[in-house]
Amino acid sequence: MAINRIEPTTVEKFAEQVHGQVLQSGDDGYDDARSVWNGMIDKKPAAIVRCAGAADVMTAVDFARDLDLLLSVKGGGHNVAGTAVCDDGLMIDLSPMNNVRVDPDAKTARVGGGATWGDFDHETQQFGLATTGGVVTSTGVAGLTLGGGLGWLDRKYGLSIDNLRSVDIVSADGKLVHASENENSDLFWGIRGGGGNFGIVTSLEFDLHYVGPEVMAGPLIYRYEDAAETLRFYRDFMTDAPPEIQCMPIFSRGRPELGLPEQFYGESILMLLTVYSGSISEGNEALEPLRESGDPLVDGIQPMPYTAVQRMLDEQHPEGDRYYWKSQYFRELTDEAIDTWVEYCESTAPFFAVFIEWMGGAIGRTDADATAFPHRDKTALLTVEQRWSDPDRDEELIEWAREFHEAMAPHAADGVYMNYMSHDEEERIPNAYAEKYERLRALKSEWDPGNLFRMNQNIAPVD
Repeated sequence: MAINRIEPTTVEKFAEQVHGQVLQSGDDGYDDARSVWNGMIDKKPAAIVRCAGAADVMTAVDFARDLDLLLSVKGGGHNVAGTAVCDDGLMIDLSPMNNVRVDPDAKTARVGGGATWGDFDHETQQFGLATTGGVVTSTGVAGLTLGGGLGWLDRKYGLSIDNLRSVDIVSADGKLVHASENENSDLFWGIRGGGGNFGIVTSLEFDLHYVGPEVMAGPLIYRYEDAAETLRFYRDFMTDAPPEIQCMPIFSRGRPELGLPEQFYGESILMLLTVYSGSISEGNEALEPLRESGDPLVDGIQPMPYTAVQRMLDEQHPEGDRYYWKSQYFRELTDEAIDTWVEYCESTAPFFAVFIEWMGGAIGRTDADATAFPHRDKTALLTVEQRWSDPDRDEELIEWAREFHEAMAPHAADGVYMNYMSHDEEERIPNAYAEKYERLRALKSEWDPGNLFRMNQNIAPVD
C-alpha cells in the first residue's frame, strides 16, 4: 500500500508527528530530495520524510512498519545501486542530520547519519585529525562505513569500521539502540560490514588520528604503452610498501587539467594516484622509488592539504551523471591479470575509468572475526567505473563493463565489495558477505525478522 492511496488525513497526521518535512509528488523540494548521485536511478517514493533527528526516524520507522510500506534510507545518497530511494514507499532522508562534533582531546568525532565525508573532513581537519573515509567527498559517512570503508588512510589506520567506536541505531521496532563493543556487541559486529540491514544508524562515533594538515600526494601519469611495465613495478612496490602509502592506479582519458601535452587529450593514460599519510620528509623518501621508476609524463606529487587529497576525484564524480560499476577482489595481481587489464583499456575502448585499491597493512592485521567485513585477506580490489550522460548508451556501456569483468574473472578471487555493487547484482550478495553470511542471517532474524530494511544489499532473515 502506498501513501498516496491513504487518506490525506493520515499523511497530515504523520507530518504533525515529525519536526522535519514530509514531501509528496508535486511539493517543492520533492524531486531534489528523491535524487541520488547515480542519474540512472529515477524512482518516486510516495512520500519522503526529511528527518530532523533520531525521534523523526523512530516515528517514520513505526509509520512504515505499521502500514506495511516499502522503506528506503538516504544518507549521502552516493551508493551506485541507488537503494536510497524506492518507488511508492516511504523514503527516510537523513541528509539534514549532517552534524559533526569533534572532541580534539579524546581524538573522537560524533557524526550524524546524514553527514558526508566532506562534512566530516571540514570539521576534523580544523584540529589536524582524520579517519579513514571515502575518496569522493560527497559520499555519505554512514553508508560507506557500514559496508567496510576503504579510503586513502586504510592501510595505515584500517577500514572506516575499524575506527568506529559506537553507533545509535533505530531498530525495526522503532526503538533507539546504542551499540558498541560493550553494549549490543553482536549488533555492533554485524553493522560493521553488514550495511543497513539491521536498522537505521542515526549517529556514529569514530576514533581520529593526527593526519596533515599537509601530506605528500598527487598523480604520476604514464603513456598507455608504458602501462603494463608500470603496473608490474607498482605491484612489486606495493607488496612491501609501508602502510602510510596508498596508491591507486587508474586508467582514464587524458585531459588538459592533468597537465598533459595536447597529443594525449582523449587518449588512454595510466595514473598512479598516490598518498603518503605520514610526514612530508618521510613521504619524500618513501615515494622516491615510485617516482623514479619508468618515464612519467607528469609527476604531480607534492605537499598538499589533506582536504585537497580528499577532493582529488570529486570533479570526475558529479551527481546526476549515469554510473555503472563492476568490481572484484584479487589475492594476487598476476602478469596475466595485468595484461588483460591493459588490453581492455586501450584508446578505442568505451570506458570511463578502471582502478585498483591496494589493501594489506592495517586492513589485514585486524582480526578476521572482529567485524562482519569478510575480505581482509585480499590483496587488491579492481573496479570498472562507467560514467556517461546519454541514456541511449546504457546498453553499450553496461555490456562493456560486464565483458571486462568476465575477462578478469579467471584471475580474481571470490567476493565483491558491498559498497561497489550495482543495481543488477543480486546474485552476488552472498559473495559480498562470504563466510559471515549465515551468522549475519541469524542476526537479521533477531533484529529485523520481517525484513523491513531490505532496500540494500539485502541479507534475508532465516526462514
